[in-house]
Amino acid sequence: MAHIVILGAGTGGTPAAYEIRHLLDKSHTVTLINASDTFQFVPSNPWVALGWRETRETTFKLRPYLEKKGIRFIAQRADEIDAAHSRIHLANGDVVDYDYLVIATGPRLAFDLVPGAGPEGGHTQSVCTVEHAERAYADYLEFLKNPGPVVIGALPGASCFGPAYEYAMALETDLRRRKLRHKVPITYVSSEPYVGHLGLGGVGDSKGLLEAEFRQRHIKWITNAKTTRVEAGKMHVEEVDDFGEKVREHTIDFSYAMMLPPFRGVAAVAAVEGLCNPGGFVIVDEYQRSPTYPNIYSAGVCIAIPPVEQTPVATGTPKTGYMIESMVTAIVHNIADELAGTPPSHTGTWSTICLADMGDTGAAFVAIPQIPPRNVTWAKKGKWVHLAKVAFEKYFMRKMKTGNSEPLYEKYVLKALGIKRLN
Repeated sequence: MAHIVILGAGTGGTPAAYEIRHLLDKSHTVTLINASDTFQFVPSNPWVALGWRETRETTFKLRPYLEKKGIRFIAQRADEIDAAHSRIHLANGDVVDYDYLVIATGPRLAFDLVPGAGPEGGHTQSVCTVEHAERAYADYLEFLKNPGPVVIGALPGASCFGPAYEYAMALETDLRRRKLRHKVPITYVSSEPYVGHLGLGGVGDSKGLLEAEFRQRHIKWITNAKTTRVEAGKMHVEEVDDFGEKVREHTIDFSYAMMLPPFRGVAAVAAVEGLCNPGGFVIVDEYQRSPTYPNIYSAGVCIAIPPVEQTPVATGTPKTGYMIESMVTAIVHNIADELAGTPPSHTGTWSTICLADMGDTGAAFVAIPQIPPRNVTWAKKGKWVHLAKVAFEKYFMRKMKTGNSEPLYEKYVLKALGIKRLN
């Protein structure tokens, strides 16, 4: 009788717990450990940061829903993973032994790599957590009393660029609705080598599509941008050429700023010898399994994936919902295989499907596989994308409450886009 422990209750860990419980018989124990007792739907945070969603609409308490499905839940931070002895030491002193561990913690938000960045002791806002989004909204309301320049973008080493584009254009939409747009210059500042790179080397004509959208909305941009430090109301940026040589320096005044951070591995995971790369991300094989610790699997933002290409300013590779969902499904079936006495054989579909809301319209991007050359490259814009993301939010929140383990993307999203499943 095996004990399967999932560490992290986000968009990877919570579905993993449901899928494992659904697939395995009741002789096996499934435990989900998370520092917080609350699930939060991270893709909705840009809306929370503009007051378009309330926190109660994008979060819920996990315990009653998990226990209803027969999943143990522990709301404690993991302070140490003793991988050699297959146990986890929790912040309250408890120790949890496991037969299999699924690491789905997400990242550490490394604002500390840029002096003055971040909402906690810094001068920029964030939409990476619902708590950050709430703080961003409170700051935005103060900003609206005396509007001025806005800076939105991503710091060097960032890998998740979609929310920066979403927030820039949703905020621009919100300002137009408030009849304040004419008072607010907006600049997009990003480590990407060009607008629409997205950490993916571009997807279809994402460069042309997003540049055109920025021009239409009068949003200026600085790419190949290395933000070096942030002071109150001032962002210091070095712009480099294609060879990484500094070509100019910018000091950008702002009244409000939201910058996405680089990611690193969370402390308890990064500290396990032989588990992670130097950035603290879990090294996995094609079956999502640690080569060093065969009873540890990992999925989501916390795993190590090399950049799609080398860029003048460091950029990482995003891990999108479709990719995470396929990783989770592969892990669940591989653990079931091992328990049945057969070797792991399931692999994830490392591809990208992104629905990017723009406030009053949206853009959809599909890259299969994620790393070029690709079998499918597809980008479309339209109001339907905005509506599709709203529908997806409602679907996923319901899925996390009901414990429905059915994968969404391959059954519905790809079909709706007219795209066949491709590995």
